[in-house]
Amino acid sequence: MITRSLAFTIAAFVLSSSAIAATSTFDDLALAPESHFFPRVSTSFSSGAATFNHNFNDWGGDCCHTDWVYSNRTDTTTEGFMNQHSAVAGGGAEGSANYAIANVGAPVAGFAGPVAVQGAWFTNTTYAALSMLNGDGFAKKFGGADGSEADWFKLTVIGLDGVGQNTGSVDFMLADFRFDDPSQDYIVTDWRWLDLSGLGVVSGLQFALSSSDSGAFGINTPAYFAMDSLTVSAVPEPGQAAILLAGLALVGAVTRRRII
Repeated sequence: MITRSLAFTIAAFVLSSSAIAATSTFDDLALAPESHFFPRVSTSFSSGAATFNHNFNDWGGDCCHTDWVYSNRTDTTTEGFMNQHSAVAGGGAEGSANYAIANVGAPVAGFAGPVAVQGAWFTNTTYAALSMLNGDGFAKKFGGADGSEADWFKLTVIGLDGVGQNTGSVDFMLADFRFDDPSQDYIVTDWRWLDLSGLGVVSGLQFALSSSDSGAFGINTPAYFAMDSLTVSAVPEPGQAAILLAGLALVGAVTRRRII
């Protein structure tokens, strides 16, 4: 006999199974210790429910790529471009070995179908963090010589629907020196969770960086960030949703008959 409580249990199971979370940890991608993905061709790679673009232009000397790589490098002290693939946190989020690094051209995370984004962990790369902390040959020291200048470095995550239209955006400050009290100024050096649920149902995510230190050729701050554990939940297509609702109605009808 199907009881009311059993019907509710079945309904809850059906609903939960239609929205199972998938997480891009990048630990499902093989890497040798202290290395990063660098195939020297334009391609893509996938982890969890997401596919990430990687673009390469052969300008000599293994240079240069834009968009996504994945890495397990742990160098938090070496300054400069040669250490562009290390997260300043010294490894992945929550004990993860691998994580993703984006060098902004046009980094995108794409999904095979509509998903509801939950969020992801973000931090700076060692390259960007030490550039902001100390300055380098191209970028200024954040805050200036006396720490009073109102510098900032911002990541913007943009939701894209099935036809490429924006569903909204969420900002994350990778560094912020705009406080009246200079002791509150910061450069992010640990992993921080960013809630992306406000983007709604998306088919892709686009990522952009902006900085107070900018010039005629764009931002001077190294245009890099690190991400880990991008988590999304599948959303049923309209036909699947109709089947789901019909199944729940059937369960309800059978339950009423049994109870009567």
